[in-house]
Amino acid sequence: MAAKRKVKAPKSVVEPAVTTAGLQISPDAPGALPGALMGYYRDMLLIRRFEERAGQLYGMGLIGGFCHLYIGQEAVVVGMQAALHDGDTVVTSYRDHGHMLACGMDPKGVMAELTGRRCGYSHGKGGSMHMFSPDKNFFGGHGIVAAQVPIGTGLGFAHRYKDDGHISVTYLGDGAINQGQVYESFNMASLWKLPVVYVIENNRYGMGTSVSRASARTDLFHRGIAYGIPGEQVDGMDVVAVHQAGLAAADHARSGQGPIILEMSTYRYRGHSMSDPAKYRSREEVSRMRSEHDPLDHLRRRLLDEHEAGEDELKQIEKRARDIVAEAAQFAQDCPEPDPSELWTDVLAEA
Repeated sequence: MAAKRKVKAPKSVVEPAVTTAGLQISPDAPGALPGALMGYYRDMLLIRRFEERAGQLYGMGLIGGFCHLYIGQEAVVVGMQAALHDGDTVVTSYRDHGHMLACGMDPKGVMAELTGRRCGYSHGKGGSMHMFSPDKNFFGGHGIVAAQVPIGTGLGFAHRYKDDGHISVTYLGDGAINQGQVYESFNMASLWKLPVVYVIENNRYGMGTSVSRASARTDLFHRGIAYGIPGEQVDGMDVVAVHQAGLAAADHARSGQGPIILEMSTYRYRGHSMSDPAKYRSREEVSRMRSEHDPLDHLRRRLLDEHEAGEDELKQIEKRARDIVAEAAQFAQDCPEPDPSELWTDVLAEA
């Protein structure tokens, strides 16, 4: 009788170190100068305060359905969007409020849509996960996991077909990276050299499962190797690192070299959605991430210590962000709900 073969237990998965190999990040680059840093701080702070207020409105019953907050991940979209050109297109998942604001969409229209009001970007019929702004080249949050990846790839195809010099930036999470349509999209994008930057926002837990329990390999920026797509891993809690990596990736895609993957190592402070108690991680872990790696605190210290920004100046930015969000919340509550007749509009495309 043949001896039974022993099966070794798999080695524990170790999180890879953050690397930006091949991407030259210079502290003297334009994206790291005081004016740019102040703009990042303003934009990130607006997103943070907006999301905090959205959480409050959800608790008050003024926002229904699902609501996925972006608190903690602000540096990713702010740094990335600052690297793009007018005309570049953006598509993302259902954790999308920050992306809308970073694209320049009106906070009033976004908040009105969250509360299901007529003045919202989708006239109150899309809610948190489904609003768009063709004027801002924002092609939506999408409620189906990874559904935006084929769409973003299609946007890249449109740019190549038109030869307009623009690129598609397609945001997805670590929870989406194991979906089949992601790899069909990678194959097509690489085969046709489509100008797409795939930005993986790896917040470590997907919908509630640690990436080390969901993925055989946790270095997600390597997921395009089989298709010849280069990738880089970036500190997604450092807006300057994100911006510089975004510039290099955008140049790569824009120059005709095809798609590229950026894995942003980031972290969300709240649960997957407002209904998620997030018991799969400890309070100590969240507290440590907030105290040691918060993107806003990190940038604030840099402005004060390295660029001699004044406390009064930063307080004015804080006040302005709070005022904008308060106005948006009041606007949303004052706007009427959609008329029932709206059920029959925007169903079919008109010839």
